[in-house]
Amino acid sequence: MERKLVGLSRFMSLVLRHKPEEIGLALDREGWADLDELIAKARAHGQPLDRDLIMRIVAENEKQRFAVSADGRRIRARQGHSVNVNLALAAVIPPPELYHGTALRHLESIRAAGLNPGSRQHVHLSPDAETAVRVGARHGKPVVLVVASAAMHQAGHAFYRSENGVWLTDAVPASFIRFPD
Repeated sequence: MERKLVGLSRFMSLVLRHKPEEIGLALDREGWADLDELIAKARAHGQPLDRDLIMRIVAENEKQRFAVSADGRRIRARQGHSVNVNLALAAVIPPPELYHGTALRHLESIRAAGLNPGSRQHVHLSPDAETAVRVGARHGKPVVLVVASAAMHQAGHAFYRSENGVWLTDAVPASFIRFPD
């Protein structure tokens, strides 16, 4: 994605996932915002969004972070919210293992407390180790943790799968994590 679109994508992540109030944007309880309202409020705050740019960002974002409603009138982030929204995802049975990419410097706290969502609503898990490496590399020297997701599910933990393939759960106790040697 070209540089201009990356900056606008980051802006959209900020207002659709974390701080809609920064531009006075209203999200409904499922995280949807009116597309025309987003464009108008973004422009009023110096961000040159228009419908064509937004559609390019949605289509070209490699992480597929955004979804546009079927009628083309609303937009939301698929996951990663720190604001309280209900993505209305149904609980699903996870594969036997999922992966979490993190930075080496976080290992000791994860060993002690497991994976917690921090300021977000869910812990994000990847379907494969390669994706987890890319996620972890964004935060420092990457480390991939293997999560025994089937065992967690059998123990009563719920899992959700976002439209872009990211797996979500409330937390991962350390006892379900296989750490690197």
